[in-house]
Amino acid sequence: MKQHLNKLKEHMGTLKSHKTPLLTLAVGLLLGYLVTSSGFLPNNKNVSPDKAKALASAYLATLPLESSKVNTVTEDGDVYKVELNVNGQDYTSYMTKDGRMLFQAGIDLTKTDTTATNQASAEPQPAKDLPKTDKPNVELFVMSHCPYGTQIEKGILPVVDTLGDKIDFTVKFVDYAMHGEKEVTEQLNQYCIQKDMGKKVYLSYLKCFLEDGDSARCLKSNNINANTLKGCTAKVDSEFKIMANFNDKSTWKGNFPPFNTSKEDNVKYSVQGSPTLIINGVEARSGRDSASLLASVCSAFNNQPEACNTKLESASPVPGFGSGTTDSSAPAAQCN
Repeated sequence: MKQHLNKLKEHMGTLKSHKTPLLTLAVGLLLGYLVTSSGFLPNNKNVSPDKAKALASAYLATLPLESSKVNTVTEDGDVYKVELNVNGQDYTSYMTKDGRMLFQAGIDLTKTDTTATNQASAEPQPAKDLPKTDKPNVELFVMSHCPYGTQIEKGILPVVDTLGDKIDFTVKFVDYAMHGEKEVTEQLNQYCIQKDMGKKVYLSYLKCFLEDGDSARCLKSNNINANTLKGCTAKVDSEFKIMANFNDKSTWKGNFPPFNTSKEDNVKYSVQGSPTLIINGVEARSGRDSASLLASVCSAFNNQPEACNTKLESASPVPGFGSGTTDSSAPAAQCN
């Protein structure tokens, strides 16, 4: 029990530092622990569906989520099926009938189909059979505040530094934003910095931003003129109706506002979430560590330059802002 509680506290600290609204980082990490760790249940008797719903609701209320709701609790064999909505997204979890344990998901062991298990545990492999060119085109689609988008950005920046002008590298944005107005504003800024101020300034700004998400500090440290940036963002906002769409929920894609600066490319590549890595026009499955990403990009050269032999970090960066590495064998999650 003590080990579970320590894990729970560790994950809660991660959530508070990243402030992510994703179930994969919130409920996905936390719902597998004992409900009794929060002292919700005093005995071992089975509880009614209404009581189970109240227990799940009380537990979710303790988590640092923007919004959460238990929609229904129904019997499903020996357990209760718990239908949740977390930050506008629907999920299915399960609770033991005594109300003591809440699980993220269930696996029917009577079935031989292991597709779901394999999808959850499979580690992306370095890209193979990508189209080859003399100068690979690398397009990375992210959301600025998606912890998995920032994770791969931290992994790929050393690759961009290593290969330099031998590749065409561009950060583009998924055509909807999941992390509120702060993300919309930040993506407007990044779009303009990259478009108008050159690759060197943009990459320097991005490296700074990935440290702690402090845009104001990074604009200042990179001597980016606030008036020049404001002029650009105003034009881009008008062209793509960014804030108009943000304020008009009838334009939203489900629960999220559109962000259409790269709409055509999102459609062209069937981008489904952050991150999505496109190399020479093809989606590339790659680990998010720098070594795997270098291998993926270098596999798209007609003739690999000597820089492709550079030894880069083989551990994946931690999701979200900040430094450090994480277990590279963990499933590669997305904001979608």
